[in-house]
Amino acid sequence: MKVDKMVRKLYLIRNRFLMCNCSFYLRMIAAMVVLFLMFSCDSNRSGNIPTDVVTNPNTANGESNMNDLPVIEFEKDFHDFGKVVQGEIVTYGFKFKNTGKSDLIISQVNTTCGCTVPEFPKTPIKPGEEKYVKVKFDSGGRKGVQNKSATVVTNCQPSSSVIRIRAQVIAL
Repeated sequence: MKVDKMVRKLYLIRNRFLMCNCSFYLRMIAAMVVLFLMFSCDSNRSGNIPTDVVTNPNTANGESNMNDLPVIEFEKDFHDFGKVVQGEIVTYGFKFKNTGKSDLIISQVNTTCGCTVPEFPKTPIKPGEEKYVKVKFDSGGRKGVQNKSATVVTNCQPSSSVIRIRAQVIAL
């Protein structure tokens, strides 16, 4: 009988302990979720572009003013590196100019392959200003003629422009 009472007491103690830990862990998880939500919704992060520089000519009423938009004009949209030794990393800067009447914003540059890495201005480009979109090509693990492209996404109409590179990779 004493052993049976003792087992019951241990069982009750274990259950109380488990219930206390569960509520403690639930409270900790709830606190972490609240903290995450508080800090993840920070709208005053540095590096954000103010919305007053974005001009969208597409309106609900159908009226549009295409004259005040930014216009991206590349000096050239294709570059041939020629012969490149396998493993070599080459870079080219595509020069462009904002020939429009408002600030040009490049939101992203998407490439066709992980071997091609873009670098582009993250700040608004004023009308008349010239900048570069640099494309770095890593020829490691490649051979033969390589044609790669990068799509530059902007606040222009149309919103994307494609720049291309080519290299003939030679294995030694």
